[in-house]
Amino acid sequence: MKKSTVRGHATVTMNRLWGVIGGLFGFACLVGSQLTTTSIVTTTADFNCSSVNTTECTVCPAGTYPDNDTEFCLCCSSGACVNSLYCLPCQSGYYQPHSGQAGCLPCPQGFYTNTSKSEVCQSCQPGSFSNASASVLCTPCEKGFFSSIQNATQCQPCTPGSFCNTSSCTSCAPCPPGEEAKNGGSADCTPCSPGTYKGPKDLRCLQCRNGEYQVESGAANCSLCPIDHYCPSPDVYPITCPEDAFCPAGSSAPSYCMETFLQKSGDSCALAPLTIVLLVICVAVLLFALIYVVWKNRKAAQRQPMTAFTPKSPLLQPRLSSSIYGLEYNTEPVYAGW
Repeated sequence: MKKSTVRGHATVTMNRLWGVIGGLFGFACLVGSQLTTTSIVTTTADFNCSSVNTTECTVCPAGTYPDNDTEFCLCCSSGACVNSLYCLPCQSGYYQPHSGQAGCLPCPQGFYTNTSKSEVCQSCQPGSFSNASASVLCTPCEKGFFSSIQNATQCQPCTPGSFCNTSSCTSCAPCPPGEEAKNGGSADCTPCSPGTYKGPKDLRCLQCRNGEYQVESGAANCSLCPIDHYCPSPDVYPITCPEDAFCPAGSSAPSYCMETFLQKSGDSCALAPLTIVLLVICVAVLLFALIYVVWKNRKAAQRQPMTAFTPKSPLLQPRLSSSIYGLEYNTEPVYAGW
């Protein structure tokens, strides 16, 4: 009885010893497995979690973690990554579309996610942008800038002649008539200064044309220069026309009559007094000259003697009288006869 009791106690003691040794060995394996999987390795491989298991003391592959109760290497679902002990959800700005991955992926530029355990990233909407990876939100476009597409990585400045006076603009609006935006990226428009204008189709303020004026700011057109005034651009106010000049409506400069000979008379030019006197003198001189010529011709005709012409010699001139051999030039020839 005593021998059997001693043997029984020895058997129990050996079993306990082997149990302690086994426990220490298992604990060492578990600690070794955990120590070898503490670093997270980023991978894009997708594991078949049903085939990842082990019943021996081996290291769990990347993307899995050990389960102390089942001795299986388990995978995390999508939206989470694996460390040496358990699944970690992807934090904001990161995502993971596959299961059993050792790390999360940062959202690319133009995308974001503001929640944890994201499987996909959200697109930045028009009017916003994201120019960095792992963004948790999209930045709205500032005043004077716009973005008209999704997934924008930057905003574009408004072109000259357009503006955006709010944030998150998807497009820029053209400046209204009478206002302009000289530079790009303008948040507002400035009124045109006096002497200039801007029509609906113009991109900037323009100077009033010759013969027009504008005394107000922010005008969409210029006014026609009034009568008895002239408007040389870029003068703002109409200039009073001189007394001796003409300035019809729309004049850019005064018009004068010809000096000395003409003068202003109402709305037209008239002869000056000096011009009238000169004309009278000229006419009188011409008249006296004509009278003198006529009188002189009559006197000469009265002094010339009248000479009769015979029918036989109508072409003989009376003043061609001379003699050769006792005969006159203007006499009939005399024949001696044979």
